[in-house]
Amino acid sequence: MGTNGSTMLEPHEPLRQALPPIDPSTVAGSASCALPARYEAVGGARKFTRSTLTQWGLAECFDDVALVVSELVTNALRHALPADTPRETEVPVRLHLMRWTGRLVCAVRDPSDESPVAREGDDFGAESGRGLFLVESFADSWGWHPLSGAIHGKVVWALFRLQHAD
Repeated sequence: MGTNGSTMLEPHEPLRQALPPIDPSTVAGSASCALPARYEAVGGARKFTRSTLTQWGLAECFDDVALVVSELVTNALRHALPADTPRETEVPVRLHLMRWTGRLVCAVRDPSDESPVAREGDDFGAESGRGLFLVESFADSWGWHPLSGAIHGKVVWALFRLQHAD
């Protein structure tokens, strides 16, 4: 996969302006799941991803996509939830998978308005802090945008170009 880095969308720009069109006639599939505010949710996100990709005939993409999903969900749980969020709280984070003929998008919605921050790449011996570096390394592009209106938070997304598609 390639790296194009992060793209931050202006608050008034919808997610669809940076991603493939959301015209219902062009979307080949979409699925989403709510994730509780517990680290066990990362395993649930991987299971959901495996099941969805298998249903879509994209099981061969699972390893790379699951790694990115794991990092995005972990970052949302670790950095985007307020410290006083009860870990029994349901639905603070939501995983969305969307596919088009030649692209797959993983998007994670969380309640924080803070932008994701990639750490400097000079400490590769650290046990944590490389999540966005991994996302950038495995996805073709990634980015984020703040949510507006009644829903607070942001969406962090990663795009994969599908090899077998045109």
